[in-house]
Amino acid sequence: MVKARKYVVKQAFKGKPKREDFEIVEYELPPLKDGEILIKAEWIGVDPYQRATAHYMKVPYDQFGYQVGLVVESKNHKYPKGTKVVSFEGWRDYSIVNADSPPVYHNFNNTFYKLPNLQGLPESLGVGAIGMPGVSAYFGFLDICKPKAGEVVAVSGAAGACGSIVGQIAKIKGCKVIGFAGSDEKVKRLETELGFDKAFNYKTVDIVKALKEAAPEGIDCYFDNVGGEISSAVISQMRSNGRVSIIGSISAYNEDGLFDYSTLPKATIVQPFVLANQLTVQGFTYSNVETSRWPLAFDDLTKWIKSGQLKAPEHVTEGFDKVPDAFVGMLAGENYGKSVVKV
Repeated sequence: MVKARKYVVKQAFKGKPKREDFEIVEYELPPLKDGEILIKAEWIGVDPYQRATAHYMKVPYDQFGYQVGLVVESKNHKYPKGTKVVSFEGWRDYSIVNADSPPVYHNFNNTFYKLPNLQGLPESLGVGAIGMPGVSAYFGFLDICKPKAGEVVAVSGAAGACGSIVGQIAKIKGCKVIGFAGSDEKVKRLETELGFDKAFNYKTVDIVKALKEAAPEGIDCYFDNVGGEISSAVISQMRSNGRVSIIGSISAYNEDGLFDYSTLPKATIVQPFVLANQLTVQGFTYSNVETSRWPLAFDDLTKWIKSGQLKAPEHVTEGFDKVPDAFVGMLAGENYGKSVVKV
């Protein structure tokens, strides 16, 4: 028998998640059946969507999410011992998965597959730039914004897992890129390390004024991770036929009623700008992307990272006991790049 541990959300989050909202449950795993594999987690990803999804989960529930793991025992010839896999087994150190019929999770797709060929890159990227966040950035930006060389791209949450990738893809496509982040240090790193043409600390600048100075010609594409007043300000500065990809609303995730209109914070209306400039505004989640298309993103992202065209910054926390701390810290903006936990 293998002893396993998992994190359970024992009480609904009230505002910002707290460590005491979680508890570790220890349990024994049964012997493997035909078709099953035993996975030992090596890297666990913590992401903003886990906070958003919590709004419609009923407690208690096992904390879900992507992890990179090692097959340590197998009764499935397709996944022999030593195989590396990506699964949606969440915050647990050992898992049993029927590899021929992996579990289906509500509103999530591609939740079990072999780790892509990373060509020597860190395996942690399997829950980051060459995983779900990379897929979200790649298709959420390219499919919706359809950037053209010479256009101006604005990115909110630019120092996070998706935003940092989107800004660099935009540069690869020949665009001018402006990013917004939550600290002066992040702003500096966006400009000096990731090649953003200009970055701003949204907490300390007048966003409209900053955009008028940085991009007097206006914004063509906006990749929105944040929502709220930041986004209203950016949208007010967009040019005719601009495109907006809404991939997140981090500014409201800690509100008690994320999907309750009456309790959400209010922001300046954007309809006059959408109408006058004939903007295209579209929401996106990675589950919009057919599983068969994921390798396209993986191949390009791997190629760009290997060539040095794209950097994949990570904020690494060590230890299974630190997973909730990494999650809380990520939501507080402590991370630069993708937040991952080394188990």
